[in-house]
Amino acid sequence: MLKLPSAMRSRNALVTVLGVVLIAGTTTVVAQTTPMEPVQWDKKRLDQLDRNVRRLERALTQRNAAGQPVIVEPDPEVIALQGRVAGMDRRLQDMEATLQRVNGDLERLTFALDESARDNESLATRVRDAEGRVRTIEQAAAREAELNSPISETSPTGDAGRDLAAAVRLAATDPQRGDRALQTVILAWPDTPQAREANARLGDLRVSGRDYDNAVRAYASALRGWPTATWAPSTTLALAEALFAQDKKTEACGALTEFTNRYAQAATAPLRTRATEMRTRFACPAPAAPAPARPPRRAG
Repeated sequence: MLKLPSAMRSRNALVTVLGVVLIAGTTTVVAQTTPMEPVQWDKKRLDQLDRNVRRLERALTQRNAAGQPVIVEPDPEVIALQGRVAGMDRRLQDMEATLQRVNGDLERLTFALDESARDNESLATRVRDAEGRVRTIEQAAAREAELNSPISETSPTGDAGRDLAAAVRLAATDPQRGDRALQTVILAWPDTPQAREANARLGDLRVSGRDYDNAVRAYASALRGWPTATWAPSTTLALAEALFAQDKKTEACGALTEFTNRYAQAATAPLRTRATEMRTRFACPAPAAPAPARPPRRAG
């Protein structure tokens, strides 16, 4: 006996509208489906549908028993729908394949972008390094041009004291530029106490650079006339050291003698101790005792 699928006997799963099937004697069974309005399925309708399904089962059983099997032809709309579903499935498969290719391309593009970002970062670092080196070269070139330019004879501030103070501060941080600033003080304010002190400090800078010849010249200019400034005693000893460094022992001992005669009495104890040590180290002869003072002549 031919059995319909169980889905046709289920009340909740049955969604197909059954047409009216006319069975009469040996007449061929013709199934015709007509469009119907949407049905509101309630208990009564479901019971009626169940009864109709049972009658159809009995009719089909009778025809099979009589040797007249029922051939169920598929609905053309169903076939068309199945074709559309198959087409959509193929399209979905194509879309999946396309998405896989796109994902692969995106992964490769992401990797390439990461590589490009790393390359750009490395290039940016190299550019920054190059810019830093260029700035360093430019600053060095500007500094070299400044150091090799003629010494200015114009006062930067218009005041000898302020010029000297600024030059001293600059010499403490940048000896080369400080050297030029001190020379500017000397040229802008000649024959002034500030120019003498600038020469003394210039001599100190030259000694630190082991330029003893120019140091001696600067010290000699500072001490011309043997000034009584507070820096004069230490500058006299510095002159003696520079002369001794030039193997000019006689001149060095002469400078120590001038210190003894002119500055020792008013000098500080450390300076007097230093002068004594230098005299011993230079092997200078003992200073001559000062001549006794002559008694005043009587008038007449």
